[in-house]
Amino acid sequence: MENQSKKRSPWAWIPTLYFAQGLPYVAVMTISVIMYKRLGISNTDIALYTGWLYLPWVIKPFWSPFVDIIKTKRWWTLTMQWIIAIALAGIAFFIPAPFFFQMTLAVFWIVGFTSATHDIAADGFYMLALTEHEQSLYVGIRSTFYRVATVAGQGLLVIIAGLIEVNTGLDPVTLNVAADPAVTGTEVAIPQFESTVAATDAQPLQFITTADGMTVAVETPAGIDDFKAYSAMMSDSVHNMNVRNGHVDAPYIFRNDYSAPVAAAVEESGFTAWVRETFGEKREIPAEGKSNNIAVAAVRLNRAPEAGEELVLNVTYKGGDQSIKLEQNRLSTRFVFDETNWDKPAYLFFEIDNKLSQRVSASFEGASGNIPLAWLIVFASLSAFFFAVAAYHSWVLPRPASDGNRDNATTASSILKEFVETFKTFFQKPQAWVAIAFMLLYRLPEAQLVKLINPFLLDPIDKGGLGLTTGEVGFVYGTVGIIGLTLGGIIGGIVAAKGGLRKWLWPMAWSMSLTCLTFVYLSYASDHSLLTVNICVFIEQFGYGFGFTAYMLYLIYFSEGKYKTAHYAICTGFMALGMMLPGMAAGWLQETIGYRHFFVWTMICCAATIGICAFLKIDPNFGKKND
Repeated sequence: MENQSKKRSPWAWIPTLYFAQGLPYVAVMTISVIMYKRLGISNTDIALYTGWLYLPWVIKPFWSPFVDIIKTKRWWTLTMQWIIAIALAGIAFFIPAPFFFQMTLAVFWIVGFTSATHDIAADGFYMLALTEHEQSLYVGIRSTFYRVATVAGQGLLVIIAGLIEVNTGLDPVTLNVAADPAVTGTEVAIPQFESTVAATDAQPLQFITTADGMTVAVETPAGIDDFKAYSAMMSDSVHNMNVRNGHVDAPYIFRNDYSAPVAAAVEESGFTAWVRETFGEKREIPAEGKSNNIAVAAVRLNRAPEAGEELVLNVTYKGGDQSIKLEQNRLSTRFVFDETNWDKPAYLFFEIDNKLSQRVSASFEGASGNIPLAWLIVFASLSAFFFAVAAYHSWVLPRPASDGNRDNATTASSILKEFVETFKTFFQKPQAWVAIAFMLLYRLPEAQLVKLINPFLLDPIDKGGLGLTTGEVGFVYGTVGIIGLTLGGIIGGIVAAKGGLRKWLWPMAWSMSLTCLTFVYLSYASDHSLLTVNICVFIEQFGYGFGFTAYMLYLIYFSEGKYKTAHYAICTGFMALGMMLPGMAAGWLQETIGYRHFFVWTMICCAATIGICAFLKIDPNFGKKND
C-alpha cells in the first residue's frame, strides 16, 4: 500500500489529533472539579479524590513500552479515542444516579489512563507519520491546538453548562457589586430583608436579593484595629448562618481566636538565615500590607416552593472586573432551598482588592436550573465529539510504513524482554546522560520563574511586587502572555523547519534566557505602567514559546529509533521532573532573597540553559527540508 502520509496534508489531522489530546486532560483535571462543585460535593472530597486523577500522566512512561511493542501507534490512537468516547458517555449516564460521585469518579480514572495512553500513542504517531522537516514545521501547530483545547474545555464547555442551568430553572438572579475608592468605608453589616411575609401563590416563584446592586468602599472602615481578624470573623459568621438556615452542609474549620496572628512565626534555619544575609536584598522588611475590604449580600426565595420541591442556587462570577472576588474556596456558593427554609437568607461574602484606584464593577449570577441535566449534556456532547473524531481519524490518519504491526512480540516472555530492552536502550543511547541533563536543566530558569510571575504581579510595591489588581493580572498573563507564548511557538516551528534544529538551537536557547531580563527590569524599574508590564510579559512569554520549540524538537530527536514512542514518553517524564523540582524551591528562595535578587538568580540559572547546549551533538540535517 502506498504511504498515505505523502497523499494527505498534515493539516488534515494534526489540529484535530492534538485538540482531541487536550480535551480529555481538561475534562479530568478541570471540568471534573467544577462539575463536582456544582453538584454539591465538599471541597475536601473534591481535593482528595480528584487530586489523584493526575497519577496516570505521572506514571505513563512505565507502560509506554507496551504501546511501542504491541500493535501500531495508529491502532492505539484510534482505540483510545473510541474508549474515551464510550467512557465519557458513561459519565453522562451516571450523573443523574444517586451514587453518581463514586461511579463518575471511577469512570474519570478510566478516562485518565486512556487519555495518558492516547498521549503516548499520538506523540509516537506524530513522529512516525511526518518527516523530520514536517515535525519541526508543525511542532508549534500541535502545541497551539492543544492549548485551544484547554481553553475550549475550561471556557466553552463550562459556559454551555451554565447556559443550560440558566434556561432550565427559575429566572437567574443578578447581583451587581461596585467598588469605589471615593466611598468612605463603613463597618460591614449583615443585610436583612425588609419583610419575611410570603408572596401569594399566584406570583411566580423567583429568587430575590436585598439589593440588585451595591457599592462598596475600597478602603477598610476606620476604627477597626485588626481588620484581617474582623474579616475572618465575618467569614465564619456567614458560613455559620448559612449552615443554621439549612442552605449548606456543616463541615468547616472555625477559628476561635480572631485576635491571634494567622500563623505563628517560624524559627528560621541557619541555612535560610545565611542565604538571606549573603544574597538577600538589603531592605527593611515591610510592614504588613493593607487588608482587602469585604461585603456581604443576601438572597432567598419570594415564596414557598411546592412540598418536596428542592431548588439549588449556584452563584458564580458573570462579568466585570475580577478585582471584586466572590469567596468560594472556603465558603460555599451553592445553596439549597425548600419549603422549610425558603424565607431564610443565604449569604454571599465578597472581597475587594485594596489596590484599586478607580471605580470598577462586577456582576454575579445565581442560576437554579437542572444542574445534573446541564453536565449530562456537556459530557454527552464530549462523547459525541469523540465518536465523531474517532470516526474521522479512522479515515484521515495516514498509514506510515514505519508504523508496522509488531506481530513477532506475541508471547509474554517476548513482551517482557522488549519491555526491559526499551528502558535499557534508552540509557544506552549516545549522549544519554547529556540528554537527561538537557531535559532537566534547559528550562531551569523558567521552571522557577513561572511559579512567581503571578505573585510578583499581585504583590504590593512595598513587598517588591508590581501591585496589579487581580483583574489586571488576568489580562496581562492570561491574555497577552498566552498570545506571546502561542506566537513564539508557531514562529519557532516555522524557522526550525527551514534551518533545522542544530542551526536554531543556540538562538532559541538565548531567547529562552535573555527574555528573563524583562522581569529583572520590572523589579528594578520605577515605571510600573500597565503598558510596560504588558510589553515585558509579552516579550518574556514569546521568548519562552520560541525557545521551547528547540526543547520539544530535541526530545523528538533523542527519541528516534526502534522504541521512539516509549522513549519520547520517558523524555516527557524527565521534562516534568525538570519543572517540578526547581519550582518546589522557588517560593522559599524568593521569600528569602526578595524579588529583585530572585530574578537576578534566574538569569544566573540561564548559564545552565546555555551551557548544556554546548555538549549536545545534533545531526545538522535534523528538521530541515530535504531538497
